[in-house]
Amino acid sequence: MRPLYLFHLGLILVAGILATFLPEIQQEKVGGPIDTGDTAWLLTASGLVLLMTPGLSFFYGGMVRKKNIISTMLQSMVALGVVTITWVAVAFSLCFGDSIGGIIGNPSTFFMYRGVGMLTHPDFAPTIPFALFSLFQLKFAIITPALISGAFAERVKFTSYLVFMVLFTIFIYAPLAHMTWHPDGLLRNWGVLDFAGGTVVHISAGMAALAGSLYLGPRKDQSHEASHIPYVILGTGLLWFGWFGFNAGSSLAANETATLAFMNTNTASATAMLTWMFLECLRGRKVSALGACIGAVVGLVAITPAAGFVSIGAAILIGFITSIVSNLALSFKSRTKIDDTLDVFPCHGLGGIVGMILTAVFAKDVGLIYGETKTFFYHLLALVIVMVFCFGGSYILYMVCNVARPMRVTTEEEALGLDLSQHGEKV
Repeated sequence: MRPLYLFHLGLILVAGILATFLPEIQQEKVGGPIDTGDTAWLLTASGLVLLMTPGLSFFYGGMVRKKNIISTMLQSMVALGVVTITWVAVAFSLCFGDSIGGIIGNPSTFFMYRGVGMLTHPDFAPTIPFALFSLFQLKFAIITPALISGAFAERVKFTSYLVFMVLFTIFIYAPLAHMTWHPDGLLRNWGVLDFAGGTVVHISAGMAALAGSLYLGPRKDQSHEASHIPYVILGTGLLWFGWFGFNAGSSLAANETATLAFMNTNTASATAMLTWMFLECLRGRKVSALGACIGAVVGLVAITPAAGFVSIGAAILIGFITSIVSNLALSFKSRTKIDDTLDVFPCHGLGGIVGMILTAVFAKDVGLIYGETKTFFYHLLALVIVMVFCFGGSYILYMVCNVARPMRVTTEEEALGLDLSQHGEKV
């Protein structure tokens, strides 16, 4: 274990040296003047999106057993460090560097943040500093592997998880972000719509979560109740609040599109929360705080790809439909042997999948309800490609990580709890 930590420290030191002593290069493309209103909004939105990761740590931490709360929460929080350094070094360039076949960015374009300056960029940030665009996108990259951690909570080695985060960011997240959001990206040129990350963040995390659940296998003891419901409620509130930056900030401007995304985000989440609650009542169960919180998050996930493209009526339908689908999926999952500890795939994966499909149905002017079929069929094709790529690619990464260092804790460590066995701490 110590050599692995020494290796990590060495990488950070090398990154700092390279960033300091590599010759600086000027930003090649420059757009128009900086708009102070847009800049102020994107600074705020970036902070809101960052807040979602601590929110997720509370959301997940309250769902696990007491002996695993610290470990589960740290698995989200540590992404703030790991992904940030990976992003500065090479991941941003892989996402938004010069396109290589519409699949991935050239790693040398913005290597070690060279050329990421304070001027606007005509392709990515026409009214805000290019560096601010990069920082806003970083927050999306941070929360994605943190979402995955809920699938294998209570049984993964912390050091192996750190390695997986780096590999996932480089080999899964980066090409998917490039294909979806880069002007020369393959999926973007097909007309695939993903306003704020339904495909890039939630489907990728959901498929990686499913792969991780299958690869690591079930916990020895799967019977437990959420240990701290108030944490779940707090986490949901922070996620809901931060999601306004996640979706409305993706307009990259303080304008009417940001307002539309803000309105749709709130409406879809409210609809999904109420739908989940009432559906539970119809099935003869009591209204639970846990169910209401899960429903709200499912609505937030579902509206993400559509937030700036649909009307408020469509937002209600998207929240309603997705809440029912995810609720039924959870019921089905309970009858299988798949141990997705915190239901990442039924909620985030399926939420993103249904949201992506419904975006192609309801998107203004190009959706299926407007008589257009091209967008819908390209969304279906892209969905298949993304699901196969994220599941298969993530499964391979788990295998690679497991060869470098076993990913599962021992039976004794699992019984003791990851808080003590991995971190020497307890609640």
